[in-house]
Amino acid sequence: MVVLDVLHRIQARQANDLAVRWNCKAGKCGSCSMEINGRPRLACMSRMNQYAPDETVTVQPLKTFPIIKDLVTDVSWNFEQNRRIAPFKPAPRGKDGQYRMMQKDVDRVQEFRKCIECFLCQDVCHVLRERHRKDAFVGPRFLIRLASLEMHPLDTADRIPGHPRRVRFGSLQHHPVLHRGLPGKHRHHRQRHHPAQRAGRRSIL
Repeated sequence: MVVLDVLHRIQARQANDLAVRWNCKAGKCGSCSMEINGRPRLACMSRMNQYAPDETVTVQPLKTFPIIKDLVTDVSWNFEQNRRIAPFKPAPRGKDGQYRMMQKDVDRVQEFRKCIECFLCQDVCHVLRERHRKDAFVGPRFLIRLASLEMHPLDTADRIPGHPRRVRFGSLQHHPVLHRGLPGKHRHHRQRHHPAQRAGRRSIL
């Protein structure tokens, strides 16, 4: 049994009006984010047997975002920030109609695509949570999204120059993920049309 099962049982037997957001119940959608005993967790992935039988388990909504009701918070601010990021802009296809990129570049960007947007990282970000500076910083989730786009070997958009103003990323140049990743992407684009580079790429799309 997981915490989400307990909440569903409470809904069915004791509090029919209890509000809790959930969807997949498999740790894939991020909908059931909440704080369990003061820690940000997914309710569907938090097993009850990890708590002592006589332990009180306290569930709370994410504290960084406004409460709608009970355990449901308004996370629309996150989606507003996401819309400010320029979308993926692929390079033109090759003469044979295919996209090509190195497998190592695919593996590199794949890690950033694993985010399920549970917004737990946004919840624990001290700038957003304690200093209430949503006007000055978008939080770690969108640094990762920006990195995933900037590192993509087929993307041609350059989002960095305008984003500190338009998206409020703060000190982008000092962020370790972006600092490591951006030079490689731009170096890759500068070599995109070199014959030796084209010959070495695999078609995966």
